Amino acid sequence: MAVEITKVKYLPELRRIAELADEIWHECFVGIISEGQIDYMVEKFQSLNAMTEQIENQNYSYFAVRDDDGLCGYIGVKPESDDRFFLSKLYLHKSRRGRGIASLMLSKVFDEARKSGKKRVYLTVNKHNDHAVEVYKKTGFEVTDTAVTDIGNNYVMDDFIMEYKL
Repeated sequence: MAVEITKVKYLPELRRIAELADEIWHECFVGIISEGQIDYMVEKFQSLNAMTEQIENQNYSYFAVRDDDGLCGYIGVKPESDDRFFLSKLYLHKSRRGRGIASLMLSKVFDEARKSGKKRVYLTVNKHNDHAVEVYKKTGFEVTDTAVTDIGNNYVMDDFIMEYKL
């Protein structure tokens, strides 16, 4: 199985990632947050418009993850003004989990952080997303804080903040 992780450069590719994001979120977060909150968060953070805005105005980069069967995941990252690198999004289709692809995705994130001269990678993860929390801990991330963030529409994100020292 060949896995390729490439920087997204064109709008049609970003559109396909937004479609994949909608699919992944609706299978990944069921039972963790409400369907209404999933829809709201996909539109606010994972839609084509949101991702385009993040790239054009917030210094984000997106990476497409493909295996032999095509697009199966994506990564969204942003270098901060200090020594940190923000891992905003790392999602893999459920049919591809358990094959070592997420480890390759994290390696790509660490490589990008180093290229940017950063010393730490941090992320936020829903406190009840047990699988993701466990994967990050196994990789060497540590919980450094918690955050409850009002994202509008009477919804909050209840997250762990996790960090990995490069």
